[in-house]
Amino acid sequence: MENQHHHLQHHHQQQQQQQQRQHNSMKSRFRRVCVFCGSSPGKNPSYQLAAIQLGKQLVERNIDLVYGGGSIGLMGLVSQAVFNGGRHVLGVIPKTLMPKEITGETVGEVRAVSGMHQRKAEMARQADAFIALPGGYGTLEELLEVITWAQLGIHDKPVGLLNVDGYYNSLLSFIDKAVDEGFIAPAARDIIVSAQTAQDLMCKLEVHYSNLL
Repeated sequence: MENQHHHLQHHHQQQQQQQQRQHNSMKSRFRRVCVFCGSSPGKNPSYQLAAIQLGKQLVERNIDLVYGGGSIGLMGLVSQAVFNGGRHVLGVIPKTLMPKEITGETVGEVRAVSGMHQRKAEMARQADAFIALPGGYGTLEELLEVITWAQLGIHDKPVGLLNVDGYYNSLLSFIDKAVDEGFIAPAARDIIVSAQTAQDLMCKLEVHYSNLL
């Protein structure tokens, strides 16, 4: 009787493990997400926290990371969080920037490319979705390019904006103004999915992706 009980208990545990595995594998439609972000940490600690939380969200959903390489600023924080969680990290970096951007210990796989255009093309090719954390000119340029590509129908991958502490409020206001003035179509405004937390953004991107299918 005890053996039978032990067998049933073992069978139940196996079922639970199988269900957990299925739950984990069904958690996300994305295999790999491209993250654009600053090579500076930003003055507000909430930016750094958001980068780490985004990395943890990717890990929880079994998603790998592709990013612009390097181990400094927000780029270093998000890549380290994903790497620590056991997911694959791919850093794509132009050969000319390698000495300047890679400081400290680089995690995951580093793919050297010939220049900035090749870097963006490779990151886009590798990703199922794009997310921008706070950043400067480079982050904005990468973000606006993938939005433009979506508008032109070059890709149909969702684009997310992690609007930490309203960092991107003025950008979103500018885009709304461009819609009002007739330079951006209202449908193209909907390309951008924004949220204030990593968890909310990932949930919104999953829904947005489902709607695209």
